[in-house]
Amino acid sequence: MSQSAFANRANAGTVTLIPVRQRDLTQWLAEQPAGRRAWVAATGFKGEAGEICFLPTDGKDDAAPQVLIGVEADWGVWSVAGLPDRLPAGRYRLEAAFTPSEANRVALGWALGCYRFTRYRKDERVRPTLVWPAGADKAEVESMAAAIAMVRDLINTPAGDLGPAELADAAAGLAKAAKSKAKVIVGDDLLKQNYPGIHTVGRAAAQAPRLIDFTWGDKKHPKVTLVGKGVCFDTGGLDLKPSGGMLLMKKDMGGAAQTLGLARMIMEAGLKVRLRVLIPAVENAVSGNAFHPMDIIRMRNGLTVEVGNTDAEGRLILADALVEADSEKPELLLDFATLTGAARVALGPDLPALFSNDDRLAADILAAGEAEGDPCWRLPLYQPYKRMLKAKIADTSSTGSGGFAGSVTAALFLQNFVSDTTRWAHFDVYSWNPSDRPGRPEGGEAQAIRAVFAYLKGQYA
Repeated sequence: MSQSAFANRANAGTVTLIPVRQRDLTQWLAEQPAGRRAWVAATGFKGEAGEICFLPTDGKDDAAPQVLIGVEADWGVWSVAGLPDRLPAGRYRLEAAFTPSEANRVALGWALGCYRFTRYRKDERVRPTLVWPAGADKAEVESMAAAIAMVRDLINTPAGDLGPAELADAAAGLAKAAKSKAKVIVGDDLLKQNYPGIHTVGRAAAQAPRLIDFTWGDKKHPKVTLVGKGVCFDTGGLDLKPSGGMLLMKKDMGGAAQTLGLARMIMEAGLKVRLRVLIPAVENAVSGNAFHPMDIIRMRNGLTVEVGNTDAEGRLILADALVEADSEKPELLLDFATLTGAARVALGPDLPALFSNDDRLAADILAAGEAEGDPCWRLPLYQPYKRMLKAKIADTSSTGSGGFAGSVTAALFLQNFVSDTTRWAHFDVYSWNPSDRPGRPEGGEAQAIRAVFAYLKGQYA
């Protein structure tokens, strides 16, 4: 987050932002002088969310400048997120009373509206600053905004500059900042330590595959483990994607990015958990030693898997990491992955698919997401569809056949690597904004982690 996104107090030049909902505009105008009513009417301001109207000062030199802004029916996280792009440089304050949760959401939205990815192109524009809304938890907002900016930055970085090694460096840096240390298993050592799925998928790339692993927190606290898919680029392997299908494949490590962002929020908030983060990091490349369709892999838990399609590689690397995560019997196991196009066909780019073997856990996360403006949508672990994953010469196929229920069968495949007694949730995320919206520029996006953090904070604060 930009350090200039907020100011601690108003000054003599601070501009007042007057929020008005469309349904309340008529009443607000009725209370204003005739000249102001005429001005607002002349500008065509209707009070729609995102609209702004600079109000005249009636010729008074000492009159404080004011801006009328249209806002949503409630104070959602995106209520004022478009203003940093639309207002001129300066200091602003919102003339509104907020509950603490509303103040946090409004402040976070403003911060996210100030986000820009500037690694390769400078952004010279000076953006406005907002006086902190009364009641906002500054530390939490700043932590969350910085974590989301980190997620976006990681996803936006091209694969030429963010391969498995660089992703491991990012995770190690995060661990070090939290006074932890990441362990990284690289290349053939994955085979020696029994991570065949990760090695198989990543062995054809110039950068060796690896498993990133770090822990944080008191060993006496409940174990919460996060697993993130870290496919830094996905060609599809020998089942090669068409060129158009590769354009966004730098984002195929979006699950890993979500995991690191969530871990950062957990650690900076000091939640009372024993956190473990596992990220299998690979590039799915084409080379002479690339794995083949119909190869058989004996996974970390001994299950044999027939490779249905080398372009369904994410589930193979996640499987090994999930087995290791599950071996510690954590109280909670969560994984994030840009796993299936089927989830996007079903739910579009904004709604991550949530799968869980625990109804209460799923309901609580959904409720937290609704409250935070970070929604998910639950899809079923429909057990009869396991028949679609049958293989003739192995315990299971990685993809199955038929083309139906692709996100469900992918989740069912992952369930093979998690104990029935482990509370587990799987998030199939897109991690990308396909177009610009207020506070959500086209590019990498954090999804579901604000919902999960709100849930975890309620459980372990």
